[in-house]
Amino acid sequence: MLEIKNIHKSFGKNEILKGVDLKIEKGDVVVILGPSGSGKTTLLRCINFLEQADEGQAIFGDMVVNLKSATRKQIHQIRQKTAFVFQNYNLFNNKTAIENVTEGLIIGRKVPKAEAYKIGQQALEKVGLSDKINSYPSQLSGGQQQRVGIARAIALNPDIILFDEPTSALDPELVGEVLTVMKTIAKEGTTMLVVTHEMSFAKDVANKVIFMDGGVIVEEDAPEEIFSRPKEERTQQFLKRVIPEDYIYNI
Repeated sequence: MLEIKNIHKSFGKNEILKGVDLKIEKGDVVVILGPSGSGKTTLLRCINFLEQADEGQAIFGDMVVNLKSATRKQIHQIRQKTAFVFQNYNLFNNKTAIENVTEGLIIGRKVPKAEAYKIGQQALEKVGLSDKINSYPSQLSGGQQQRVGIARAIALNPDIILFDEPTSALDPELVGEVLTVMKTIAKEGTTMLVVTHEMSFAKDVANKVIFMDGGVIVEEDAPEEIFSRPKEERTQQFLKRVIPEDYIYNI
């Protein structure tokens, strides 16, 4: 469904992505793990053109796009097929939950307001916020705000949702409610590419786990292989550090 070839991205002299290849099939839940600065978020942002790659190609179904020289029309077409859930919610503070969810439908996709409102209601109900439709972000917890962000993505009915560390800004007690919503939409067959530090989500929900470091993909495999029998020493080192209490691997 989506294939990324040879993505490169630098900021000044700092090379962040050094030729990343990635393939995602319809219905996949792909989790990207890695230390800070490994290029995970930059990869997601390049896919959705929130950053412009210096080199690389995206193949989205029958559409082939040069990531460096994509036209406005091509960028628009890619964004029609994707949705992005941000680390820090990125909600409009002066708009209610339903207005935040419907904004992209009405402005970006020209959906009539009545239809957009109905879609938005359904999306907020799916994330457990049907009683918060008219609440402003300031009246919501961090977990609820992030669930509004997920509802906004769901409402767009994209081919793939990109999640950029969706729980990292949350207090620990609020993480579970967001992960529960993510697990639910994953079970429904939503194609997802998730950058996260939540190892339980990667173990239980993903069908592919990617470990990145230094701007490259070091290793990718099924979660049971990555967490039980990682092949690369760098992957072993990372996992021993982040889940030492239950991490078992074969050397």
